Amino acid sequence: MTDKSISRRKFLTNSAVVGTGLLVLPSGTLFGQNRPSNKLNIALVGAWGRASQHYGALQGENVVALCDVDKNNLAKAKAEFPQAAEYEDWRKCLDHKGLDAVLCCTTDHTHAFVANWALNRDLHVYLEKPLAITVNEARTLRATYLKKKGKLATQVGTQRHAHPNFNRLREMIQDGAIGNLKEAHAWARHAQSRPGYLPAAGPAPAHLNYDLWLGPSPEHPYNPGYFELGDRAGLGCQSWNKYWDFSMGYAGDWGSHTFDLVWNVIDAERPTSAKAESSETPNPETTPADLRASFMIPANDWRDEIRVTWHQSKTGPGSPLDWINLDTISHGALFKGDQGYVIADFQKRLLLPFGKNADLSYFDPRDRADTAADLGHFQHQWTNACKNGKPAETACNFEYGANMIETLCLGLAAFRAGADLDYDGAAGRVTNVASANEYLTKPYRQGWTMDG
Repeated sequence: MTDKSISRRKFLTNSAVVGTGLLVLPSGTLFGQNRPSNKLNIALVGAWGRASQHYGALQGENVVALCDVDKNNLAKAKAEFPQAAEYEDWRKCLDHKGLDAVLCCTTDHTHAFVANWALNRDLHVYLEKPLAITVNEARTLRATYLKKKGKLATQVGTQRHAHPNFNRLREMIQDGAIGNLKEAHAWARHAQSRPGYLPAAGPAPAHLNYDLWLGPSPEHPYNPGYFELGDRAGLGCQSWNKYWDFSMGYAGDWGSHTFDLVWNVIDAERPTSAKAESSETPNPETTPADLRASFMIPANDWRDEIRVTWHQSKTGPGSPLDWINLDTISHGALFKGDQGYVIADFQKRLLLPFGKNADLSYFDPRDRADTAADLGHFQHQWTNACKNGKPAETACNFEYGANMIETLCLGLAAFRAGADLDYDGAAGRVTNVASANEYLTKPYRQGWTMDG
């Protein structure tokens, strides 16, 4: 295992905490110096829906600002945090005096914008997935974070990463359970699509600031269909996250979680190529339901170059054995080595030695004392990192998350371009199909910028 790998996986449960409680803030002052409660001042941007799942974790901090484009959502959050100031526009909320951190639960097409603005203000950030919806958004956010990673704690909301199975998968494959890793697959079922943007359907209701809901997105007329599922525990995103201007579809929704099973193991940065297959013709307005995107991932110091494939379809990769039906696993991963396979979902894993030399003599599992500690409470890992002077040790920081989502976005670009793409990860451009570079970004409304 590489030094870099070990460093990234040192969880906060193993970190030393300053005994006095006086912890370093980004400003260089001591956290808790003039704040006896030792609590963070947090802005909750996007205050209902998925945000409601954070209310419990936030009870130990000071939620001093609430922001939502829907007055009804603000009222629900205000009932939970009655002392917090209220905002409609996140750009104004981020300038609330005395903020330490931001927890962002807005629409996908504003995620990278809110997060980048917050980092520019030296605020810690917890960002719901997906981290971004284009290659360029992911790269911009990563670049900003890398300038500040020594003082700002970030976490992408891929909370399934906290399952101990993530650590165990990483350890068994890197310790040689299947010999030399050759390829990996991740998949998720039940993806859906839409025919196109919805038509105009009158004015938005008085409680909704629809112009701010659109934010940087190109103009689209109001239609209640974008909100038909409400925002119960985050399910409201299913009303709008199939449209290119608002999201990256299923690859951002469940791909952020399930592709993470593979990404956490392979120690990758960015791919060198991408190809996509689908039974669908690219739709300029809506994201696909059926997609298989494959990427070549460069070799590192413990494995060779490998192919990694993302499947969103009714069927995934072929099973290594006829009597194991991978299609019964809704969200899973398959790792293939020269001595066997590992099949996994978020909480379980199955080792299948395979081949005449697959006697497991090559497998040298680490001692129990050397296994990674459980991550623990995913949101609390972030709030602890905001305070303890070791902000880079969150499991899903913006470097890790941006590399992963950039890869998935590149697969969508290959689908839209209808071509196999060669990719220069250092420069962030496709080198063999110039026209495909338009799919690495998207249009934005005039007056909106990521670098605010």
